[in-house]
Amino acid sequence: MQAPDGFVVALVLLAALLHAVWNTVAKTGSDRLLTLWLVIAVGSALGAVGICFLPPLDPRAWPFLAGSFVTHAVYHLFLVRMYRLGDLSQVYPIARGIAPVLVGLGAAVFVGESLGAIQLAGLALSSGAICTLALASPGHAVDARSAVVAALLAGVLNASNMVVDGQGVRHAGSELTYISWSFLVDFFPVTVAVVWLRRGRIAAFVREEGVRSCAGGLIATLSYSIVLWAVARGAMAHVSALRETSVLLAAWIGTRLLGEPFGGTRVVAAAGVVAGVLLLRC
Repeated sequence: MQAPDGFVVALVLLAALLHAVWNTVAKTGSDRLLTLWLVIAVGSALGAVGICFLPPLDPRAWPFLAGSFVTHAVYHLFLVRMYRLGDLSQVYPIARGIAPVLVGLGAAVFVGESLGAIQLAGLALSSGAICTLALASPGHAVDARSAVVAALLAGVLNASNMVVDGQGVRHAGSELTYISWSFLVDFFPVTVAVVWLRRGRIAAFVREEGVRSCAGGLIATLSYSIVLWAVARGAMAHVSALRETSVLLAAWIGTRLLGEPFGGTRVVAAAGVVAGVLLLRC
């Protein structure tokens, strides 16, 4: 049954908040790859349990799940790289900011969803403001240029993830089944990378930061589950744009809690993000 529109909006905004929080966990871990691995492992474990009790996946969803496996695997590589090289308040808004426009275009081209002039203006304003917010200052970045490139590529892959998973969850028969499978398959590529690159450091990291990273995993699992559930009930571009309001919280966390720079330009850009989202909801 169709969920009330206001209820869906509230849940997606909650998902945005949770997304900013778990990405802060990923950014501030002593080893970003191992942190991300544990975050994903929690979701994969929950997905494996869910599969045991949920209806089987509709065969029509398998191609989308395969596409999700590939795009998520590459996305996670760029996620680790951008957090290793750049500030949270720089790279997170870039990676999230370009996604609404790309998701809107992808949904229009491949799914047939349409956006009016006001909604398109909202997408453009929101995404442009987010990118301005990110590019205002390189801050404490180790390599700002490479971090920006990684963030842009992560943003492209994030948009691809939304389109692929949005179609997959709509063809799955059971939304929870697709969500569970999506979390499960994410575990394998990052585990291969961890075994190859970090096998001698796994035990020590789990002892030192395992609880923190697993808490981030619970938050990440809840966040993306909400998003996929919402996508099954509303336009992809609308859900994606609402989700990108997480950049405001991420910018605040980066600048206030992590000591990253935040000037007047970023304040104006943050206001542009809010205005763009409001236009999108008109």
